[in-house]
Amino acid sequence: MDATILVNRTHRLPRKAIPQTLVEPEIIFDAPVGDRKRLLAVSAAKGVEALFARGKEEGIYLCGVSGYRSYERQEELYQKKLREQPKGNEGSVHCIAPPGASEHQTGLALDVSCQAVDYQLDERFGETREGRWLKRCAPLYGFILRYPKGKEHITGYGWEPWHIRYVTRSLALYLTLTGLTLEEYYEQK
Repeated sequence: MDATILVNRTHRLPRKAIPQTLVEPEIIFDAPVGDRKRLLAVSAAKGVEALFARGKEEGIYLCGVSGYRSYERQEELYQKKLREQPKGNEGSVHCIAPPGASEHQTGLALDVSCQAVDYQLDERFGETREGRWLKRCAPLYGFILRYPKGKEHITGYGWEPWHIRYVTRSLALYLTLTGLTLEEYYEQK
């Protein structure tokens, strides 16, 4: 799968879209060995290993929470969220991608956390030392913070300082320097 692919609510992946090769990167994970959410596409796995190693050298300890997620698993999560919604409050379902609209299906996305927020996926992560470091250093290893604050109307998702996406080093640096989201990048192509 092309590392620069745009996946969102309007650019969905088919049910059968599965990365050819998924591997388990050698990083700390908040998931048991053998859990599929520990898997990433090879390019993303190599990048995240180098990113986490650099962090460790600088006293930054990150933890992978969720990588690859199949179409079927995303469908389960989405349906569960729909069932939990109070009647008339369907708008909050936008915090979770419908099946086919999740970057996790590509194997190129990883949710990251740290001890300071009890390994939760929480906006507070963005204010931690680890979260600020990740935002600054992720592009050097080919990752972007996919859902930045202030761009919710463009990405269709709320701010997620924990969600990184592998897009190649050159594109990550370009998007970071220009402040563009992946959606904006594709609009100008």
